[in-house]
Amino acid sequence: MSGRTKKGALLLLIIGAALMSLFNYGLQATNTTEFCTSCHSMQTNLKELKETVHYSSASGVHAGCADCHVPKAFIPKMIAKVMAAKDVYHEILGTIDTPEKYEKHRWDMATRVWAKMKATDSRECRSCHSFDRMDLSAQDKIARKKHDSATDKGKTCIDCHKGIAHEEPDEPDDEEDDKS
Repeated sequence: MSGRTKKGALLLLIIGAALMSLFNYGLQATNTTEFCTSCHSMQTNLKELKETVHYSSASGVHAGCADCHVPKAFIPKMIAKVMAAKDVYHEILGTIDTPEKYEKHRWDMATRVWAKMKATDSRECRSCHSFDRMDLSAQDKIARKKHDSATDKGKTCIDCHKGIAHEEPDEPDDEEDDKS
């Protein structure tokens, strides 16, 4: 390899490393609760999250937006990032930029998140919660019974825990849908 080729390869390596560092920084910056809730429409979600044990607990455990909505694995993470861009798009378009407009679309947004969680067997929930590590004896009778049989019944976290970190929206009436 000539000196010129070595310098070119080294320069390419340095540029590649710099670009990967910038990309990684961008991913980390957009995974913060502060970034996720910087749009007006997401202030509703932040307010609701702050009222839950997922935000503040006796043990100091805290879950932010990315903990529940962004997978850890690279490919699923990239898919989630692309899908999340639609919220930014609709904020800019004005589709969900006021509390009233947000509430109008809340059911559709929630059902999309629930469907994703169901399809992935509540993967993000399981990064903190595991049926295998649950102390069923410390749970109340109803929770113990449901958790003990959940996997046998093909249930996943979101089947029972909708509304755990955000207010569960009411399903719209068919009459309301016909008026739209």
